[in-house]
Amino acid sequence: MPFTPFHVGPGLGLGLPLRKHMHAPTFILANIIVDIEPLIVIIFNLRYPLHGYLHTFLFAFIAGLILGYAMYLLEEPLKPLYKKLLLEEDGNLNLRSFIFAGIFGMELHVLLDSPLYEEIKPLYPLTINPFYNPKLTSEIYDICIWMGILGLAYYIWLIGLAIYRKLSS
Repeated sequence: MPFTPFHVGPGLGLGLPLRKHMHAPTFILANIIVDIEPLIVIIFNLRYPLHGYLHTFLFAFIAGLILGYAMYLLEEPLKPLYKKLLLEEDGNLNLRSFIFAGIFGMELHVLLDSPLYEEIKPLYPLTINPFYNPKLTSEIYDICIWMGILGLAYYIWLIGLAIYRKLSS
């Protein structure tokens, strides 16, 4: 799903409700950032698969690990923004929750894209895509859309709850 907002759906739909257990901003970003690979391929007209190494479970794991650690290092300067956007609770999350969010988000992206694109080699170094099944395209898009709707509804509820608490005090 290059450059589509569809991966935001799982990021919001899972990331926001689970924000007490994993770092939601990292999870949301991890779901989206994998598509930097096809963007670079298109912009620079590279002779490289649209969905290359980053769209494999192995490299998504490594990239998720790096992203999680980087987001952990950036936590202090970004924490006020996350709180203002209601992306974090008051409790402090540990490094493990950032790493988990990065890995889980990137792996989920690969899992959702694998049935859609034959050129993805999710089990690299194996050169096959056993998950390729274009018949699942509409179901995968539907899942992403519904998760996005549920995530947005949850976010609106969080905003309403924050306003209610502010008015009550």
